[in-house]
Amino acid sequence: MRYLLILLTAFTTAAAAEEDSDRPNVVFLLADDLGWTGLNCFGSDFYETPNLDRLAATGMKFTDAYAACTVCSPTRASIMTGMYPARLHLTDFIAGQHRPFAKLSIPDWTKQLESRHVTIAEALKDAGYRTGHFGKWHLNAKEGKVKGTDALSQGFDVSIERPKGSRGYLLKNGVTAEAGTNYLTDWLTDAACRFVEETEDQPFFLYFAYNVPHTPIQGRADLVEYFRARVDESAVHKNPVYAAMVKSLDLSVGRVLQQLEDSGLAQNTLVVFISDNGGLTQRYGRHDGFTENLPLRRGKGSAYEGGVRVPAIVRWPGVTRPGVTSDTPVMTIDFYRTLLAASGTKGSDSHNKNIDGENLLPLFRNAEHEFDRSLFWHYPHYHAGGDSPYSAIRSGDWRLIEFHEDRSTRLYNLRTDLGEETDLSEEHSDRRDEMLRELHHWRSEVDAQMPTLNPNYDPAKPFGRGNRK
Repeated sequence: MRYLLILLTAFTTAAAAEEDSDRPNVVFLLADDLGWTGLNCFGSDFYETPNLDRLAATGMKFTDAYAACTVCSPTRASIMTGMYPARLHLTDFIAGQHRPFAKLSIPDWTKQLESRHVTIAEALKDAGYRTGHFGKWHLNAKEGKVKGTDALSQGFDVSIERPKGSRGYLLKNGVTAEAGTNYLTDWLTDAACRFVEETEDQPFFLYFAYNVPHTPIQGRADLVEYFRARVDESAVHKNPVYAAMVKSLDLSVGRVLQQLEDSGLAQNTLVVFISDNGGLTQRYGRHDGFTENLPLRRGKGSAYEGGVRVPAIVRWPGVTRPGVTSDTPVMTIDFYRTLLAASGTKGSDSHNKNIDGENLLPLFRNAEHEFDRSLFWHYPHYHAGGDSPYSAIRSGDWRLIEFHEDRSTRLYNLRTDLGEETDLSEEHSDRRDEMLRELHHWRSEVDAQMPTLNPNYDPAKPFGRGNRK
C-alpha cells in the first residue's frame, strides 16, 4: 500500500510539473506616461529604443492600442480587474485633484482598488503562479488606514517599489544598482531579474510597472549627456532628459528579456508591453513640453487620442508571428481575460462579475481578427494637463467625445483624421446621435458616476485654492 502511495504521489507530482511546463510565464511591462510615438518603432525621431524595437520585430505590434483612462490609476485598475474604471468607480489618479470652484463638482469616487475585486495576480496565484510586482502600484488608499489595498494584499508574493526613504529617480544615501548607477529604474530591474532567476521551477507572473518617464523629469547623468549632444531642434522630440528616461526604460526591458533568455524561459513566456496613458505635453504653461504625441492631438489628461492611444507590443513565441502589425482596437481591460486564457486558468469569467475586456488570443493568432464592440472612456474629473470632464466612445473608425460642462460633442473619423482636427458632428448628425445613445447606454450599464453642477462655481478661480495651474 505504501509503495502504491509513493507511486501515486510521484505520478501526481510529475503530472503537475508537466502541466506547469505547458503554461507560459507572463511578463507584463507597463510604462508610465509613455505616449503613442514614444518608441523609435512607433515613430519617435529622437528617442532610442533598440530593445523594444527588437521586441516588436520578434512579436506583434498594435497601432490602435488604448489605455482605459487618460491618467494612471484607473488604467492600472483596469489591468488588474479587466473592468472599465467607470464600473469600478476608480476614475482618477489617486488621490486626484480638488477644484472647489470649477463649473462641475466631481463625484465621490473610489480612491483605491477595493479588495472585493479579484486581481489578475490573485487569479494567477490561485492557479499556481508565483507573482511579483516591481515599481509603481498607485492603487492603494492614500487617506486613512484601509487594509487590503497594497500589492501584497492584492495577490502578489513579492512587491518592491523603491528603496526606503528614496524619492524621485536619483537614489540617495549610497544606494546603487548592481551596475553602480544610482538610478531607480536600474535598481528595480535588478530586483525583477532576480525574481526571474529565483522562479525557474514554476510559472510566474512578473508585473513590472515602471515609474519612467513620469515626472519628475530626471535622467541618468550619462544618458542625459549622451542625448544633449544629439538634440536636433527641428525634430518633434528634442528633450534630452526625457530621452534619457525613455532610454533607461528600454535598457531595463532589454535586461529583463536577456534574463529570460539566460534562464531558458524566453520561448515559454508571454511578454506584454504597454503604457498607462498618453505622454505629458505642454498645457496651460505648466510644463516645458516634455514630449509630443504628434500626429495625435494633445496628451495625458486630455479627451483626445493623445491622452489614451499608447504603444503596445506582445510577444508569445509559437502564438504571435514575428513582425506582424495589427490595427484592431484593443484596450488595457482586455489583458485580464487574455492572461487567464493563456495560462489555462479555469473559470476566468467567474473571478470578477461583469468583466469588460475581450480575450485577445484570437487576435494574437490572426492580426486581422476583429471584435464586435465599441470602446469607452469616462473621466468625470478636471486635469491640470487636459480638459474638463468628458466621456468618449470609439466605434469602428469613428470617435465621439462628449464634454460634460456644456454637453457639447465632437465627432472624428480617425481613418481620415487621426489628429482629430475636423469635427463632423453636424455633417454626420445621425452617426453622432447613434454613438451618443450608445455612450449613454454604456454609462448607465456600468453605473458610471457623473459630475454635477457646482453651487460654488466661480469662473475667476478656475483652479481653486491649493491646485497647481
